[in-house]
Amino acid sequence: MTNYQTMSLGQLLALAPPGWGGTLLSGLGVSLLVAGLGYLLGLLIGLGGAQLRRSRSLLGQDLVTLYTTLVRAVPELVLILLVYFALPQALNSLLGWLGLGKLAINGLVAGVLVIAFVQGAYATEVIRGAMNAVPLGQLEAAHSFGMRPWQVFRRILLPAMLPGALPGLSNLWLIATKDTALLAVVGFAELTLAARQAAGATKHYFLFLMAAGVLYLLVSLLSNWLFKWLEQRLLPGRAHA
Repeated sequence: MTNYQTMSLGQLLALAPPGWGGTLLSGLGVSLLVAGLGYLLGLLIGLGGAQLRRSRSLLGQDLVTLYTTLVRAVPELVLILLVYFALPQALNSLLGWLGLGKLAINGLVAGVLVIAFVQGAYATEVIRGAMNAVPLGQLEAAHSFGMRPWQVFRRILLPAMLPGALPGLSNLWLIATKDTALLAVVGFAELTLAARQAAGATKHYFLFLMAAGVLYLLVSLLSNWLFKWLEQRLLPGRAHA
């Protein structure tokens, strides 16, 4: 049995066992994977939701408004528990009624679905605000040249609204990376759970929880640098102003 109390900090944080550094980095990789997949899927949901909010369909506008309101009202932790426990039960009841096999949702799928669901609601409002800031004359000019709606979106609306949406989208990415910590409650092996396991096994709670915090901080700093670089690339004049 390993005596962790006699080990140095370097040994405790070593990548190879009995050190726990490799476990922490593995948990960080899983956290970034879940955050990245959920964030990208949430962006797609946000684009669709923003388009519906700007459409002439009253039903579509009402459905998106209901969706964004519910997400703002319900905590992410409750959503994770619903997706991980309640959704499989409901789906299996339906599949059983149809005479089909049972379905299981693991922590990775639940995490991606919840983050995408939450991110989609907030991304809808961020993207809608950025779209509304695009001068209407540009869109009308594009339509007058005979562009199709998809061409107007790809060539005019998307490039024009992206600089305005980028600050809000960068904040949503940071929220997504932190929300992965909530998956620890369902036993999903992301960074926070890895840190808790290391702390529980070694009794060095301060060391490993601080190590997890430092890793989250590094992700945040690197993400901020990346989004600032993107902002400079998209609109140099505004970035240096």
